Amino acid sequence: MPERTDRAGRTERTGRTERAVRTVATDASARETDAERRRRRAQFLRELAEARALRDRVQPRRAKAARLRHAMRMRTFRW
Repeated sequence: MPERTDRAGRTERTGRTERAVRTVATDASARETDAERRRRRAQFLRELAEARALRDRVQPRRAKAARLRHAMRMRTFRW
């Protein structure tokens, strides 16, 4: 059976039976992976909002200009 080496240097045999087992294991952990992905995304969005709030506090002139640009964009937008 051919062997395959992944990035971490681990070697695994690539046989049809092992692939089937790996697929079943992947399907079972797909829900966990999806939940973990949502958790990481929520954490990222919280940190991004915090960073934007910090930038607005540190650079009030730039924040004011951005607010005015946004207001102008909203005024000229047609539904």
